[in-house]
Amino acid sequence: MHASLVRRQLGGLVPPKVATPSILSSGQGAGLAPLVQFYSKLPKGSASAPAGFSIKARYFNGKNASGKPLVALLLGMATIGYTIDYNTHLKHHKNRAH
Repeated sequence: MHASLVRRQLGGLVPPKVATPSILSSGQGAGLAPLVQFYSKLPKGSASAPAGFSIKARYFNGKNASGKPLVALLLGMATIGYTIDYNTHLKHHKNRAH
């Protein structure tokens, strides 16, 4: 890969250089006013946890607690096991002539 292609792809991941040491040390902070306004509008404090999006929150916590995911898991495993067993049984009979 070419260096310019990599630089272009990673351009969105690496933040641009906004504050240079000369601007900060000379006291000219007028260029940083839009950046300060942007960060002052961001919410402060800890982020709230998303509610109800996980399987645990949907089926195991609160008044909706049930064992449906466990039953579905067991039935799925039994179905996959039966399918594998059935296919190996057919291969066994296919290779044996009676």
